[in-house]
Amino acid sequence: LELKRMSVSREHRGRGLARALCREVLGFARARGYGAVVLSTSAVQVAAQRLYEGQGFRKVGASYPSLLGTLLNFQIFHYRYDLGDGAK
Repeated sequence: LELKRMSVSREHRGRGLARALCREVLGFARARGYGAVVLSTSAVQVAAQRLYEGQGFRKVGASYPSLLGTLLNFQIFHYRYDLGDGAK
C-alpha cells in the first residue's frame, strides 16, 4: 500500500495528529492483508522523515526526481514499513 500526500495544516500541528494518521494507515493496511506500506518524501522534509522513522519506517533508498533535481542535489527518500506476511 502506498501512502501519498499526508499533511496536517499548520494550525493543527504538534498535537499528534500525524502520528495518529500514520498509525491508522498502518492498521488499515494490516487489516486488509497488505505486506508493507511504502512512501516517499523529500530530503528537505526533515519533520516528515522524523515522523516516519519514529513510527518504524525504514529508509530503503533515494532518488532524484529529475535532471534538475540531480543538478541541485534534491533527493527523494523512499521508506518502507513491513507489516508481515500480507497477501497483497
